[in-house]
Amino acid sequence: MDRVSAFDEPLRKLLGGATAKVMADHLDLHTVGDLLHHYPRRYEERGRLTALTDLPLDEHVTVVAQVADARVLTFNNGRGKRLEVTLTDGHGRLQLVFFGHGVHKPHKELLPGRRAMFAGKVSVFNRKLQLAHPTYQLLDVQDTDEAAEAVDAFAGRLLPIYPACKQLDSWRIAKAVDTVLPGAQEAVDPLPPALREGRGFASLPEALLKIHRPQTKADIALARDRLKWDEAFVLQVALARRRYTDTQLPAVARRPRSGGLLDAFDAKLPFTLTEGQRKVSAEIFDDLATERPMHRLLQGEVGSGKTMVALRAMLGVVDAGGQAAMLAPTEVLAQQHHRSITEMMGELAEGGMLGGSEQGTKVVLLTGSMGAAARRQALLDLVTGEAGIVIGTHALIEDKVKFHDLGLVVVDEQHRFGVEQRDALRSKGKQPPHLLVMTATPIPRTVAMTVFGDLETSVLDQLPAGRSPIASHVVPAKDKPHFLSRAWERVREEVENGHQAYVVCPRIGDDADDEASAGKAKPRKKAADGADGAENGEDGGDDGEKRPPLAVLDIAEQLAKGPLTGLRVEVLHGRMNPDDKDEVMRRFAAGQADVLVATTVIEVGVNVPNATVMVIMDADRFGVSQLHQLRGRVGRGSAAGLCLLVTEAHEAGPARARLSAVASTLDGFELSRIDLEQRREGDVLGQAQSGVRSSLRVLTVIDDEEVIAAAREEASTIVAADPELEHLPELRTALDALLDKEREQYLDKG
Repeated sequence: MDRVSAFDEPLRKLLGGATAKVMADHLDLHTVGDLLHHYPRRYEERGRLTALTDLPLDEHVTVVAQVADARVLTFNNGRGKRLEVTLTDGHGRLQLVFFGHGVHKPHKELLPGRRAMFAGKVSVFNRKLQLAHPTYQLLDVQDTDEAAEAVDAFAGRLLPIYPACKQLDSWRIAKAVDTVLPGAQEAVDPLPPALREGRGFASLPEALLKIHRPQTKADIALARDRLKWDEAFVLQVALARRRYTDTQLPAVARRPRSGGLLDAFDAKLPFTLTEGQRKVSAEIFDDLATERPMHRLLQGEVGSGKTMVALRAMLGVVDAGGQAAMLAPTEVLAQQHHRSITEMMGELAEGGMLGGSEQGTKVVLLTGSMGAAARRQALLDLVTGEAGIVIGTHALIEDKVKFHDLGLVVVDEQHRFGVEQRDALRSKGKQPPHLLVMTATPIPRTVAMTVFGDLETSVLDQLPAGRSPIASHVVPAKDKPHFLSRAWERVREEVENGHQAYVVCPRIGDDADDEASAGKAKPRKKAADGADGAENGEDGGDDGEKRPPLAVLDIAEQLAKGPLTGLRVEVLHGRMNPDDKDEVMRRFAAGQADVLVATTVIEVGVNVPNATVMVIMDADRFGVSQLHQLRGRVGRGSAAGLCLLVTEAHEAGPARARLSAVASTLDGFELSRIDLEQRREGDVLGQAQSGVRSSLRVLTVIDDEEVIAAAREEASTIVAADPELEHLPELRTALDALLDKEREQYLDKG
């Protein structure tokens, strides 16, 4: 067997078909290399019991604890038996329950004083946390010859606790690791020898051995340091190679001309730009003036004025003889952008039209559902160069869309688009156009260095004058129904004071296959290690999993007939006819509707300053950044905003903790940290979009900023000297293994 193939050996050959199938289906582990990179999540020590006081509800856990009490109870007039076992760790208690024929074995083995490892899903019964029918492994065997051996084997050892699943417990994974561990000696070391020696790292085989079977805590630290570095370094090499490739591309420098369209626009602005907007604009115009494509990420809080910055960049490119395209994720947002940009530009958006400015240009909209005549005219305006600016959805990417001279692509809400879609639009330029990516989801610096590692980053963290504070509160509808009644009273009060309100639901509620147009709310699948993967509405939230998510059409009807009777209630969702959607938004923006009941189609870009209340139903089914985005739709005018997060989630569950975090701060960067801490790193690095398993296992982008920054520096140096890695075949092999072509392309997707 050669050095590479040991890692590529299928698990079924070594572990048997049944175990290998469970690992493949539930943990996405297929080869020896996959399993060797499936690291323990934590380690148990002899004499130290797992804390039972903070077990996560509804997640699969492994605990080490002592039996405090065990009793058999009967029910159904003695026909049924139930074994209840109480565990303790000196701080908290946990109940186990076994039924029927499953009572006999644990009744004999789980005696008071016995210590064991238990694995199962945490649920609630009679307001107490419990594990129903957990699997377990005794850690001390009393009064037998094996007792001393068992205790000795356990004493002083660090027991690895692996990310597990219902079908495969941590200790069974540990046994499987024992089987494949000899293969660690075949590991190909990706680090250049000089780098490894210079930083004093262990060899890769040694690190793998020590992460799985440490003798001491120092072993764990040594292994983690090495493996963290590998993960950061391989990712950064991939990104450095993307950056290098991009620097080799030619581009047309786009410098705005003095006294042109941009100057005319600036002269008619009724307000002054914030200092942040001026600074970021300067960075963008510096990039546009170079003969290589700009690759810049513009991130800013909801309402920080990103659209204004992007519009000025587009006008500058039109000034320089090019065209600019803005790609928006939904038709509602594309229409909103088109409306607000043409309003801001006034006669400057009517170039070539009667009454339009001589310095102006045409601003066209292009969406998939436009009428044939309007679409034909828009395509003609683009190919002739009559339209300097186009705003559209995925329709912009179609083959029949041709530009006269595409100079700048602006991508709004980057996380909604695939790299392929973005690149398809960029390929429409005669030479690669400049690229500006915008997101209203604040991103910590380390995430920007990984997720958006091929983009330079600009941050807008200053809100324009006139924005109002937003108060946020969690409304526990199940525990305190009168709180929900009060929420609807508050909506009525705001409307009576001349304001408007949004009510957001995760689902539409018609007969079609019911996925919300943007939120896709559905009961989430638990991550293999029980971590919280609740982004894009995939939470399912505790008790909420027992019923479908609340729906726009149902809630709108209930409100109109009940607590909001007499108010003008309208609905908006992604499956409505685009003209109808636009008409509803126009009416709401004009104050002709009081309450808009919608899906997350209003999540980004929708701007109605008179709307002051946002009620989010089943808020636990949305992710942190999504809630922050939705909340940003209110407080956009001079009146204070109010956001009410309605939930039936259990008070002790992770979903409620997430909602409380959102309610406690308006700081998007703080929320992004909370979001990161609660979610798997793989989701952060685009796993959810790409469908491939994350290569991050010990690196945490939230805590390991120094490692990531150092790895980025080393990677840039190495790639600059050897872009194809011709002299570093081991690094090339590791790159191919950890980041196949698909994964590498998705790295900057966000």
